[in-house]
Amino acid sequence: MSTDDATATSGELVVVTGMTGAGRSTAAKELEDLGYFVVDNLPPELLKDVIRLVDASKGPAQPVAVVVDVRSGAFFESLAANLARGATGRHATLVFLEATDEVLVRRQEAARRPHPLQGDGRLLDGLQREREVLAGLRGDADMVIDTSALNVHQLTDRIAAEFGTPQTVRLKVSVVSFGFKYGIPVDTDYLADMRFLPNPHWIPELRARTGLDQEVSSYVLGQDGAEEFVERWVELIEGVAGGYLRQGKRFAQVAIGCTGGKHRSVTVTEEVVRRLQARGIEARAYHRDLGRE
Repeated sequence: MSTDDATATSGELVVVTGMTGAGRSTAAKELEDLGYFVVDNLPPELLKDVIRLVDASKGPAQPVAVVVDVRSGAFFESLAANLARGATGRHATLVFLEATDEVLVRRQEAARRPHPLQGDGRLLDGLQREREVLAGLRGDADMVIDTSALNVHQLTDRIAAEFGTPQTVRLKVSVVSFGFKYGIPVDTDYLADMRFLPNPHWIPELRARTGLDQEVSSYVLGQDGAEEFVERWVELIEGVAGGYLRQGKRFAQVAIGCTGGKHRSVTVTEEVVRRLQARGIEARAYHRDLGRE
């Protein structure tokens, strides 16, 4: 359902619809991770307004994804008309997610949620009504994905394969320095403790400096065991990167701590990031507690 008048500078528009329980929320979350601006449960009549607002605030190159389902009520019937008119000026892809009744019933029962169309009837009655409402859109869909035999990771892989770019499907690693005396970061995946190295705090000429200064960096990295420690951590992150991506996880956080988060952890964080980037892994350094003392 692509439009002929979409310009080369316009971002992609992905419209996700389909059966309740077929994975719309999973697809939306994955598209958000891929850099899309995502709007859930959007009345189709507001589609042009959303695109206009995104163009004004984020620029026309910003990709957009909207999730439309039977909760949209009467507005739902206008989706095909809105896309067919090419009113958004973007290349649009209509993705329809479906699954067998047996699988959908099992998923809905596991979530302990009624079907939005079942009313006083059975869950299967709601599914039947939904299939009838969606029959036309399913026939017009650019892409139909049957999620009956897919788990969450497999569905995210499919969405990433269809809509990701080499940049968006790479592992992104955040390396955070911190001070143990201020507490361990709660959102870390891996934790490293640099307190086995001598503390530059006790060197008068280094005390006022930080791990960003060359004098401190040379001192820390020149200590016995520092080089081996840094290299093994880089190899560890590099080694698990492929597994993270296969599991649909594209963000990892490594926390590197020392006593105050000023010297050792800052130096090692910077060095780990430098080596990861040299090996083609997207990594950024953050210094949580630098400047607190």
